[in-house]
Amino acid sequence: MFPIRDHNPSEQTPYVVYTLIAINVLVFLYGLGAHTSDRALLEFYERYAMVPAFLSDGYGYTGLFTHMFIHGGFMHILGNMLFLYIFGDNMEEAMGHGGFALFYVASGLGAAFAQYAAGPTALVPMVGASGAIAGVMGGYLLLFPKAKVDVLLILIIIFRIIPVPAWIMLGIWFAIQLFSGLGADVAAGGTAYWAHAGGFIVGLVLTVPVWLRRGGQTYWDRTEGHPPHPAASYRMSTTSVPTVRRRK
Repeated sequence: MFPIRDHNPSEQTPYVVYTLIAINVLVFLYGLGAHTSDRALLEFYERYAMVPAFLSDGYGYTGLFTHMFIHGGFMHILGNMLFLYIFGDNMEEAMGHGGFALFYVASGLGAAFAQYAAGPTALVPMVGASGAIAGVMGGYLLLFPKAKVDVLLILIIIFRIIPVPAWIMLGIWFAIQLFSGLGADVAAGGTAYWAHAGGFIVGLVLTVPVWLRRGGQTYWDRTEGHPPHPAASYRMSTTSVPTVRRRK
């Protein structure tokens, strides 16, 4: 179940989201130079990734921040940037440009600390914006729980795009991260499930003041759990895949 867009794209230009995407892409291209040898790649990760064992030994603190901007492969960065593009614009509109930038970094830091707490002696480097973007998704769940999200549902040979409420898609995603983390061996590497779950929780908690300032439950009542602007209109293309057009 892979999200491809939401039904309420922001009416404002998400400058921070676009900037973050640009930085991640540029850093990814820069990091390709480290793939010339195993030694070069190891040195690159030692310098920029978050390595829990390094923190436990009293160094490598810059990795808590820099890990958010490096990725392990094309699919890694593509998936992360798609999630940021889908959910980030509405969050930036709700928080303002500066507030969203601070929120994003705080969520990424929270995700890193969650992964560290799960395995403080692990030598496996953690890279990627997933934890920070998980925070964006946690905040989106609180502010816009009933926003429609189009997801690509893949069942063996069946491919179908279906709209689902954000709380279902994000709730399933969080549950997968949480239960996968419970069964994962952090020291063995793989997906940083605890960073995802931790970032999601941190983002949700950091969004509570925004939600309360807007009225809490009464905000949900006014917006019906959707972003507070008209939904995008749809036109069926010849491929039967709906395309989104913004309302003027």
